[in-house]
Amino acid sequence: MAEIDIAALANVLQEAAYKEILPRFRNLGEGDVRMKTEAIDLVTEADEAAERLIRARIEEVMPEAVFIGEEAVAADPALLTRLADADLAVVVDPIDGTFNFAAGLPLFGVMLSVIRKGETVAGLIYDPMGNDWAIAEQGSGAWLCRPDGSQEKMAVVPAPDLSQMVGIANTGFFDLETRRKILVNLAEVRIFTSYRCAAHEYRAFAQGHLHFAMYNKLMPWDHLAGTLISQEAGAYAARFDGSPYLPRHVDGGLLLAPDEESWQELRQKIFTL
Repeated sequence: MAEIDIAALANVLQEAAYKEILPRFRNLGEGDVRMKTEAIDLVTEADEAAERLIRARIEEVMPEAVFIGEEAVAADPALLTRLADADLAVVVDPIDGTFNFAAGLPLFGVMLSVIRKGETVAGLIYDPMGNDWAIAEQGSGAWLCRPDGSQEKMAVVPAPDLSQMVGIANTGFFDLETRRKILVNLAEVRIFTSYRCAAHEYRAFAQGHLHFAMYNKLMPWDHLAGTLISQEAGAYAARFDGSPYLPRHVDGGLLLAPDEESWQELRQKIFTL
C-alpha cells in the first residue's frame, strides 16, 4: 500500500494559496464573486482557480486517486457518489470560508483529506494568512506544522462544566422549529458562535481553544479533514445518533467534544432534536 506524502500535499495547498488565493484577497473584481445556491453560498474566481491548480498537482503526486473538489461537485453532483467505493480519493475545499474571503475577512482556509476504501486516513488544513498547517495521519496524532519546519502537537482540552463551555454551533441548516429549540438550549453554555469557516473552527477546537463543535450539513470537503484532526487530537466525534461519521455521510449531523461523557451531556442537554 503506497504511503501518503504529507509534505507534498502540504506544499500543494501552500502553492495554491500563494498563486491563486492570496493575490485575489481583497482584490476581487466585478463578476469575480457569484452566488451558488443562496446569498450566503458563494463562489469566487479564487475558489475555482485554486481548485484547478490543486487538481493538477494531485494528478502528479497521486495519479491513482479520484479527485473530489467542492467546485467540481457543484458542476457535476454525481461525482460525489464515487467517494463511497473509491480505493483512494482526495477531497478538497479550495477555499473554506468563501463568504469571509469575499468580504475581505482574513478567516479562511484550504482543506484536503485522503480517503482510502471509505475511511479518512489523512487530513490537512492550511491557513494562508498564518502560513501554517494542521495535519493528521490516522494513528499518528495531530500536529501544527509551521513553515520553519517546527511542529507542535495538538490536543483538545478537558471539558469544563456545561455552563462554562465555549464552542461552535452551526444552526443554519436546521428547520425553524429545531433551530429555535437548540438556540434556547444554547443559553446553558457560556459562549457559542460560528466563524463561517469550518477550517478555523476545527483548528481552534483541536488546539484546545474550544470545547465543542456542532454541524448539521455534512459535505465531505467541510468536515473530513477537521474531524480526523480533532480525533487525532483526542476528541470524541459522532453523528447525532451516536454512529461514527464516515466519508459517505452527508447528513445525520455531527458533534465533537473532548470526550464521550461531555459529548453525551451536550447531545442530551443542548443538541436535542
